[in-house]
Amino acid sequence: MAIISALAFRFLLGAGTLHAQQPSGDILAEVSGFRSSTGTAGYALFSSEKGFPMKSELAELRGFAEITGSSCSISLSGLAPGRYALSVFHDENGNRRLDLNALGIPREGTGVSNNVKGRFGPPGYKAAAFVLDSTRTRLHINVTYRGR
Repeated sequence: MAIISALAFRFLLGAGTLHAQQPSGDILAEVSGFRSSTGTAGYALFSSEKGFPMKSELAELRGFAEITGSSCSISLSGLAPGRYALSVFHDENGNRRLDLNALGIPREGTGVSNNVKGRFGPPGYKAAAFVLDSTRTRLHINVTYRGR
């Protein structure tokens, strides 16, 4: 009886509780439309509109992916369910940043989730956002080129 009481006491104190595993989801983004395989594809995953789409330092995740032919795949896993938006750019010259012309128009190709285009500037977070649940979300993003 003393053993059962000790176990029950430990359980009530939290020593024997099981930790519920938080659900997580994966994103697989297929990005196409690169005009060459020179350089890499930079990406940034945002969980809020703050900094979207150009300030990758404010993103939840960011990185670079290899371009093969005119496309690349970006795989992100173990993410908490929620609302996200993904931005991508073609880092053709390998300087690890998006190059802009004097008017602030990207010199390199860009794209965002939902393939949203901005009217007078970059696209907005709300239009580019998608919901990630606890499964795999597939995205198809097309890179376009504007300024030179």
